[in-house]
Amino acid sequence: MEKGYMQVYTGNGKGKTTAALGLGLRAVGSGLKVIMFQFLKGLHSSELDSAALLGKRFQIIRLAESGKFFGILNDSEKIKLKGRLQGELPQIREVLCKQSCDVLILDEIMAVIHGKLLTVEEVCSLIDSRPPVMEMVLTGRNAPQEIIARADLVTEMCSVKHYMDQGVMARPGIEK
Repeated sequence: MEKGYMQVYTGNGKGKTTAALGLGLRAVGSGLKVIMFQFLKGLHSSELDSAALLGKRFQIIRLAESGKFFGILNDSEKIKLKGRLQGELPQIREVLCKQSCDVLILDEIMAVIHGKLLTVEEVCSLIDSRPPVMEMVLTGRNAPQEIIARADLVTEMCSVKHYMDQGVMARPGIEK
């Protein structure tokens, strides 16, 4: 790529991670390398299996993995998770510094900000260190204005109707 852009997928609707994965799949099909860092996810999801099938062209790395939903962690668990994430953050900086991929996806990075595991300033520092030829995608609800201002593209997913509101749980291959 001659120039990479910074994209944000935000909003309360379903599809932010799915859109980022779709972009990554398209990039791999064009011969590009994709690295996706997923934050605060702990349960197995099918995209891990799909990425493994794609080989080294699509790599998913989970940071600050949590066996519980982030919202139900107690303060002590959040402090431990924050410390672990601070120790894992150099992996992202190394990818940026070494230009290890063509497309870098930071999945659920907004949840990391809202959970106070990283500050907006720390995330903006990552954005600002993006090489000009690297595409960067950030996902998560409630994107801060400072991040939106840095983006070249912002898509807000809006939930109009969702079957989960009727009690349908996450289904393998569709939501997980």
